[in-house]
Amino acid sequence: MSRIGNAPISIPSGVDVTIKGSTVDVKGARGTLSRTFTDKISFSVADGVVTVARSDDARETKALHGLSRALLRNMVIGVSEGFRRELNMVGVGYRAAVAGKGLELLVGFSHPVKIEAIEGITFEVPEPTKIIITGIDKELVGQVAANLRSIRPPEPYKGKGIKYSDEVIRRKAGKSGVAR
Repeated sequence: MSRIGNAPISIPSGVDVTIKGSTVDVKGARGTLSRTFTDKISFSVADGVVTVARSDDARETKALHGLSRALLRNMVIGVSEGFRRELNMVGVGYRAAVAGKGLELLVGFSHPVKIEAIEGITFEVPEPTKIIITGIDKELVGQVAANLRSIRPPEPYKGKGIKYSDEVIRRKAGKSGVAR
C-alpha cells in the first residue's frame, strides 16, 4: 500500500488539470506544465481533487504509483505558487550580478563565469552574494541550482564557495601546527 500514492491531490482555484491518456497537462496562473506518465498509472479528476491509481500490485508499479503522485503534486504547486531556491556565496571577492536574463559570477577564477538564461527560470540577485532561482518546474529549478553550486562547491576548511542557503558546511580543522 502506497500511502503517498493513495493521498488525493487537491486542485487550487485557478488551476486546470487535463488528462489525455497517459499525458497530464496542468495549467495555472504562472504557466503550463505537461508530463507523460507510464500506462500502468491512471489519473482521475473529480470535485477539484485528482486521484492516482495503479493497474497492478507489481513492485515496479507500486514504486511508480507514489512517484507519479508526487510529480503531479509538484506540477500543481508549480503552476499555482512556483518554486524557488536560494544560494549564498562565501569568499573574498565572490559576487554575482544579473547580466540580461543570465547571470555573471565572480568566484575566484581569472575570468567571470557567465550563465546563460534558461527558459522558465529567472535569476534574482538582491545582494551581491545571494542568488535566488525561481520557476514553475521544481526539477528544473533544482537542477539549475545544483549546476550553479557545482561551479565552486563549498570547501570544508574555510567554507568558501557557493552553497544552498539552508546547507550546513561541516568544517574541518586545519593543520595542528604542533612542534615535536
